[in-house]
Amino acid sequence: MLTGLAACGGGAPAVPTEDGVFDPYENQNRKVHAFNRGLDRALVRPAAIGYSTILPDEIEDSIGHFASNLGEPSVMVNSLLQGDLRGAGLSTVRFLTNSTLGIFGLADVAAEFNLPEHDTDFGETLHVWGAREGPYLELPVLGPSTVRDTTGMVVDLFTNPLSYVIDEPERYYGTAAGVASGLSTRGRFTETVDSILYESADSYAQARLIYLQNRRFELGDTDTSSEIDPFALDTEGF
Repeated sequence: MLTGLAACGGGAPAVPTEDGVFDPYENQNRKVHAFNRGLDRALVRPAAIGYSTILPDEIEDSIGHFASNLGEPSVMVNSLLQGDLRGAGLSTVRFLTNSTLGIFGLADVAAEFNLPEHDTDFGETLHVWGAREGPYLELPVLGPSTVRDTTGMVVDLFTNPLSYVIDEPERYYGTAAGVASGLSTRGRFTETVDSILYESADSYAQARLIYLQNRRFELGDTDTSSEIDPFALDTEGF
């Protein structure tokens, strides 16, 4: 289905460019990017700034911890699928510690016990299994992605064991906390995000390059000595 949707685009080269970008659906992606930027300007940005302005940092942090803690079981499952027993154990211990001593995850008590955060998803699981990155995609509302990571996001909707044991409406608390955490991040990094979306010469190419380089770095696909220059494309035109 994802391939079929992506095929509605077209126009760009069917092979990666010199900087490793594979974007055969650029025409369609740019339309989605324009929609996302308009949505950000009209709704997301004002809501995020208001959210971060009204709420004290401590409450913002607690909501972020709560959302992150509810995602730990999914991290555990993906770690197991990747054969990462250490990561699975770490996620399990963090979840149990923060769910009890941290009052359902509102406080990151595990960090005080020197238990580092471990994050992964099914997109990374597919990477470990040898699946290729695939074409770049920009998704409505969700933003930059690839075919592999988009598939991973869909599967991750079903990999969290909590979704099968928590009844409504409690199961939606995690979704609400995740949205709030996203607004918090957008509000706290307003200047950086604004510089990419509204001050760069080509915000689409800028966001695409930053996403791909960061994601590949997370997966160990790039030279760790390479640095990302978020303003590398400012001198290029549309």
